[in-house]
Amino acid sequence: MREFDFDAPVERRGTWSYKWHEAEDNDVIPLWVADMDFRTAPPVVEALQRRAAHGVFGYVAVPDEFYNAAISWFHRRHGWDIDCEWIQYTTGVVPAVSVVIKALTQPGDKVLMLTPIYNCFFSCIRNNGCEIEESPLIYHDDATYTIDWEDLERHLANPAVHVLLFCNPHNPACRVWSPEELSRVGNLCIKHNVRIISDEIHCELVMPGHRYTPFGALSPEIQNQVVTCVSPSKSFNTAGLQAAIIVCSDAQLQVKIDRAINDNEVCDLNPFGVEAFIAAYNHGEPWLDALCHYIQSNFNWLRDELLRNLPMLRITPLDGTYLMWVNCSALGMDGDQMTQLLMEKAHVQVNPGSMYGDAGKPFIRINLATQLSRLQEAAHRIITVLSMC
Repeated sequence: MREFDFDAPVERRGTWSYKWHEAEDNDVIPLWVADMDFRTAPPVVEALQRRAAHGVFGYVAVPDEFYNAAISWFHRRHGWDIDCEWIQYTTGVVPAVSVVIKALTQPGDKVLMLTPIYNCFFSCIRNNGCEIEESPLIYHDDATYTIDWEDLERHLANPAVHVLLFCNPHNPACRVWSPEELSRVGNLCIKHNVRIISDEIHCELVMPGHRYTPFGALSPEIQNQVVTCVSPSKSFNTAGLQAAIIVCSDAQLQVKIDRAINDNEVCDLNPFGVEAFIAAYNHGEPWLDALCHYIQSNFNWLRDELLRNLPMLRITPLDGTYLMWVNCSALGMDGDQMTQLLMEKAHVQVNPGSMYGDAGKPFIRINLATQLSRLQEAAHRIITVLSMC
């Protein structure tokens, strides 16, 4: 495997980074919002430099190369054959989720989620005038999660539920769902005539020993039931360039989605987003594979260090994403209290689990996608503070 230096320090203060700019104190280590502190893949940087050198940045006609890059990537890496006609582009996965909800629902409809789940989903549902329905995942003694199948079907049978908003891999529960689990979910949704919106933005951030399965690749019947929202932005650290795709094989639904994209005014990409998208999917694979090994190593180190010093913590195994999910209830605190304590005393910024629904209240979420040296300093601070509790 080609060597990439993920340990190389990158100074992000002064670059208008949301993740770093929010921390007013220069001593704060931000391990919260899900972007990485690594430079993106060299082919992406080179493509952007070439485009910047041109000096003209007008409106973009999205080229065939954009669609072909996505089709080729998912075919060779995941065995998913996508028809070009199924692809529509927009500015990001959150806007994509929002427009698909708009296309599939009427105000007052219920949208079901398996919680805890990504916080922006809650606002996507509310902003479309829909109601949130939750089926909590089962949290086990070994800190892993599984689906509560009986509860899921009970909710799917509710005629007011029109959509299941799904996360594959799951943020923040770190699950890479198996083909058997996905097939069972898909077939239940077919049985109860509930459409699936699958957020697969973390699909490339899968740890060694695990394998991501595209929801739409399971069968033609499930492909017609699911709308997939995906982007290279999370995997290649290009979220600020704003380019994503919606994959939908239902021609009638494609028309509704197109209308919703235009109604929401998220129908135009920028030239850098297009260039990064193409370069990442065409040339970024070696860098991505090395990245996943580095993230796994960071997780292993931080898990072992925290549990050696704070064995009462419960840490969810990392199948996928670059986000550590930590149950801190044994310390007599919920995630909000822990987040506040770590910010005030350790100057380490993490996410409180309550952001991801009531099921996340005992937890904090830690971003692992940073240089190991920074993670080591954050761990030292965390352990020092929590050891005094």
